[in-house]
Amino acid sequence: MAGEAGVYDLAIIGGGINGVGIARDAQGRGLKVFLAEQGDLASGTSSASTKLIHGGLRYLEHYEFRLVREALIEREVLLNAAPHIIWPLRFVLPHHKGLRPWPVLRLGLFLYDHLGGRKILPATRGVNLASDVTGAALKPEFTRAFEYSDCWVNDARLVVLNARDAQERGADIRPRTRYVSARRDGNLWTCVLEDVNSGAKTEIKAKLLINTGGPWVSQVLGRVIGENNPDKIRMVKGSHIVVDKLYDHDRCYIFQNQDGRICFAIPYEQNFTLIGTTDEDHKGDPGKPEISMAERDYLLASVSEYFKKPVTADMVRWTYSGIRPLYDDGASKAQEATREYVLKLEAPDGQPPLLSVFGGKITTFRKLAEAVLDKISPFFPGLKPQWTAGVALPGGDFPYAEIEQRIADFQRRHTFLDAENARRIFRAYGTRADRIFEGVRQGSDLGESFGRLSACEVDYLMKEEWAETPEDILWRRSKLGLHLSVAEQSALQAYLNKEAGEKTRRKVSAL
Repeated sequence: MAGEAGVYDLAIIGGGINGVGIARDAQGRGLKVFLAEQGDLASGTSSASTKLIHGGLRYLEHYEFRLVREALIEREVLLNAAPHIIWPLRFVLPHHKGLRPWPVLRLGLFLYDHLGGRKILPATRGVNLASDVTGAALKPEFTRAFEYSDCWVNDARLVVLNARDAQERGADIRPRTRYVSARRDGNLWTCVLEDVNSGAKTEIKAKLLINTGGPWVSQVLGRVIGENNPDKIRMVKGSHIVVDKLYDHDRCYIFQNQDGRICFAIPYEQNFTLIGTTDEDHKGDPGKPEISMAERDYLLASVSEYFKKPVTADMVRWTYSGIRPLYDDGASKAQEATREYVLKLEAPDGQPPLLSVFGGKITTFRKLAEAVLDKISPFFPGLKPQWTAGVALPGGDFPYAEIEQRIADFQRRHTFLDAENARRIFRAYGTRADRIFEGVRQGSDLGESFGRLSACEVDYLMKEEWAETPEDILWRRSKLGLHLSVAEQSALQAYLNKEAGEKTRRKVSAL
């Protein structure tokens, strides 16, 4: 779709999963897209999730059947689109005699199995915890359970791969670029942007503005766009703890709590267990959420009610928190606030439109993007049809059932990688992993080593995936922050400083 020279069709504020998902979908439909993110891609809520592609079993209790059905269908759509960073998981739900009755659990899981037209993922089954391996880590009073399916996702990589695909289709993606202001100017938006690193300011024009600011969505409406009475969000903090590995099998647990909530215990990064999440109203800066002592103790107590061996504070190796930017629907409890996304379109006569996104969850980002494009389609006659459901994300262009064979083939092609690192790398980059090692024939060709990370991989992340800092690399592009020593992390920082200096010198020399 041809646009005015120098004018974008869409300007998107925010580089979380919703922003990049919309950018990818829109660019693929023929629109000219610009996206800016004030920090690194996925540096907010989108990298602070429970890492699940799931229907949301507990949302059935709040009668959010449409949301659950949409999410259940999306599990297999996304599994097929990104089988390297998404894979099936089995969840064990022990029956707690003092909480939800067994028939209620069975009914809920029957609905869960059938609402979404499941084709790939295995069905629910009953489990005898006295004889099944999953019962060994639990207290003996838990004798039976259900086991059902959902999926795991490398959340921050899902964001980066959507952004990568959007850019390769022609979108202009700019991390570390802040919207200073956005004002209606005739039939266009005029947006002033600032490079966060250099402070340099630029200006762009767009026909339609999309606010996917996540936890900052209301601030964007007020401070950037200048609305006097912006719609409000309810900031709900979800916190997680990562502890030493609690059990040896590959399944996850979903535990019921006395307060009606649930808690997950999930195998994480080979040597750890991820425990979450909380639901607590958050006040203050949305960019600096931290777990409270009360939240930590809540999570420790929740899982300790089930595991034979108490989970204690000295086992905690890492914590993280994220803000869910939910539309404020007046619900009395944080866990009862709607997880449905809300799209607010403002289109005054003769003035350029504004669309703001409230809420949403990582599982339904692709459907949210389709809903956004449907909503703005009247402003772009001739918009191409929906397309993302059957198109793989970068590196995911292979059948999900072939993952183990693909990993084995990848290691055979790159014998300088040990089995564990070959698996990690293919799981992160899929069929694009070979690009990292072009010209590499032996281990010495990988460059400087930072534990499991090589300079060769770091260079790829800087060149192809917008990485600049150790945090970008260790806690978002990979999850290696838990595995590298302090010395290795310091060496990585020094390498990045050196590369940044050389990049600056090359720019100066070119002037």
